[in-house]
Amino acid sequence: MSAALSDELKSLLDTPVFVTVATIQPDGSPQLSPVWVARDGDDILFSTTVGRQKERNLRRDPRVTVLLQPFDAPYTYAEIRGTAEITTEGGPELIDELSRKYTGKDYADFNPASKDDAQRVVVRIRPRKVVGRL
Repeated sequence: MSAALSDELKSLLDTPVFVTVATIQPDGSPQLSPVWVARDGDDILFSTTVGRQKERNLRRDPRVTVLLQPFDAPYTYAEIRGTAEITTEGGPELIDELSRKYTGKDYADFNPASKDDAQRVVVRIRPRKVVGRL
C-alpha cells in the first residue's frame, strides 16, 4: 500500500532541500547518506552509482527511509518510509537535473571528477508511510 505526500511536503521536495536516506547494511545496522532528490508524483528519486554502499544495500533489501529536515526550519521534518526500485535508465539525465536544481550547473561542471564515476542509477522510492511535523 502506498502513501500520498501532502502538498506541503511536495513543495519542500521541489526545492533544493537536502534529505538523508537510510538503508540497511548486511549486518542489519543502518547506513545513512545525504542526497539530492527530485519528485515524480508521490515518488522520490535520487541518483547514485553502481557499487556504492547504498546501492548494494538497496539491491539486497529495498526497504528505505528518507528524512527531510529543512535547515531553516529544524522543527519541521518528514520521515518517508518506503520501498526502492533501481534502474540504470535515465541515470545520467537525473544527476544532471539534480545538479542543476542544487548547484545551477550540470553535474560534470559541478564535479569534474565525475567522468570517472561508475554507471549512474536512478533510485525510485515509493512511499509506504509518511510521519512528521509539516
